Amino acid sequence: MKRRDFLKAIGVSAAALSIGGEVLAQEIKSTASIEMPPEVVWVENGEPAFLLQSALKEMGGMGKFVAKGDTVVVKPNIGWDRAPELAGCTNPDLVAEIVKECLNAGAKKVKIFDRTCNNALRCYASSQIEEKATAAGAEVSHIDDNRFKMVSLKSGEILKEWPIYQDYLEADKVINVPVAKHHRLATITLGMKNLMGVMGSSRGQIHGGTDGPFHKKLIDIVAAIFPTLTIIDAYRILLRNGPVGGNPEDVKLAKTLVMSPCTVTADYAALPLFGHEPENVEHIKEAMARKLQKFDLAKLRMKKITLS
Repeated sequence: MKRRDFLKAIGVSAAALSIGGEVLAQEIKSTASIEMPPEVVWVENGEPAFLLQSALKEMGGMGKFVAKGDTVVVKPNIGWDRAPELAGCTNPDLVAEIVKECLNAGAKKVKIFDRTCNNALRCYASSQIEEKATAAGAEVSHIDDNRFKMVSLKSGEILKEWPIYQDYLEADKVINVPVAKHHRLATITLGMKNLMGVMGSSRGQIHGGTDGPFHKKLIDIVAAIFPTLTIIDAYRILLRNGPVGGNPEDVKLAKTLVMSPCTVTADYAALPLFGHEPENVEHIKEAMARKLQKFDLAKLRMKKITLS
């Protein structure tokens, strides 16, 4: 199905923004002169701190999202016992810079945690997130299995409740920081998939089971816990053999960051990193079909920045 036909099928105008390949760059550039702040920013060709600073500048600064006295959760992917060069986890330099920006905006505290797949001690150390985020001023902790709270999923089609990490629920603001990578079941991991790191109970019940497909169950839960801001780390992206990775040949140095206050929009805008269309990724297609995006895709304000 072509993108225009797909957008029509989910109720979006045929004039919706195309973001495939060269068309993406052309369309984004055409919106660069709009005075209103963009709804999604794509920044490329820079180091993590500069990518973040450039995107925040376009969005109006971290103070637009974080207020003085806030408790902020920064949710990276720390799920795997992998060094940063293997793109299995979020870039630690980006995480540290986000922590600094939150504190500079007046946050009372910044908390970081993730429900890991490999041993948590090894994941937190190998990813370098614990070391660098702590040095930047964050409170980095391991998941406590006793701190999950059952949440009602009012719009859930299959799942009607699911346990979510209490510290995530109690935060004033949440910044979701996934690493962009291939995933054998979900096709790709971006913002929505990254939120599995705050979901309790059995991952297998979400991934499999006879009660319904993975993409519907994931969106049932995600729809109830959207974050304040999503920052997709595409400094290094894992093109194959995800989500675990481990082979440097599967990693591409893309030096890119995608930012939006809407997680669905961020995921949608990041699809060209992998050459995908929305219909290729079931959970993104599902979120769009349920109209969970904050912004009108037919009039999406996007801006692309290439750093020199």
